[in-house]
Amino acid sequence: MSTTETAVAPLTTQDAEALLQAARAAAEAAGVTAAISVLDAGGHLLAFRRDDRAVLIAGETSTRKAFTALQLDAPTADLVDAVQPGGAFHTLPTALDRPLLFLAGGVPVHRDGRLVGAIGVGGGAPEQDHGIATTALATLG
Repeated sequence: MSTTETAVAPLTTQDAEALLQAARAAAEAAGVTAAISVLDAGGHLLAFRRDDRAVLIAGETSTRKAFTALQLDAPTADLVDAVQPGGAFHTLPTALDRPLLFLAGGVPVHRDGRLVGAIGVGGGAPEQDHGIATTALATLG
């Protein structure tokens, strides 16, 4: 680390659990049976919860949405047009050779202007998933 850089606290398991609980409450309020994944800056899963009524694929979906948001440092809701046929990211390769999922519901997490992780929500309509993720993110302050 250079002398001009300042240390930024990483996303902790406590942060991840707070995000998970806030997303769970938002999903319940919206009547959505959701799966929620929280990743750290390295793409490691810090917290996960799948509603018992959610389909199994929702868990994989939430993780892939979080991974996409982390890889591109952008909410997946902002990327939908870019990945349509002819869009800028339509054939975007990934450094980790993992498929990206470009549906709304993945949101990057920043601390002091630096990317520290991401949250992904799967289970509802894309707009619902995005709303749940952004609501949860707002609780971190």
